[in-house]
Amino acid sequence: MKSRLLNVLAFAVLLAIPVLAHHSFTMFDTTKQITITGTVTEFQWTNPHSYIEIDVPDEGGTIKHWAIEMGSPSILQQSGWKFNNLKKGDKTTLVINPLKDGRPGGFLNSATLPDGRVLGNGPGRGPQK
Repeated sequence: MKSRLLNVLAFAVLLAIPVLAHHSFTMFDTTKQITITGTVTEFQWTNPHSYIEIDVPDEGGTIKHWAIEMGSPSILQQSGWKFNNLKKGDKTTLVINPLKDGRPGGFLNSATLPDGRVLGNGPGRGPQK
């Protein structure tokens, strides 16, 4: 009986590890949306989250580098994303929830691709086409 209880506890711990490893989204201000337009420096099609790295000029012309977090590739594919939708040098417009601390970063709501298509960040996040 003791051995069975230990096995159940060990299994529960193993199930909890991925949940604990996944970060919270509290760093993003989900009450605000901003639009940024710039040049893609990198599109990372990776698990557990994809990223768009983008250089965005501010009002004075100074370039700021932004890191925009997205869903996983499997979630993004449900909104029409493919690994080759963005490449270095592409001009794109992103609607994001910015970081709460004011640093240049955020969580993607939608992206207007160079060909004019607008894609969301998975089902229920942004345009569905």
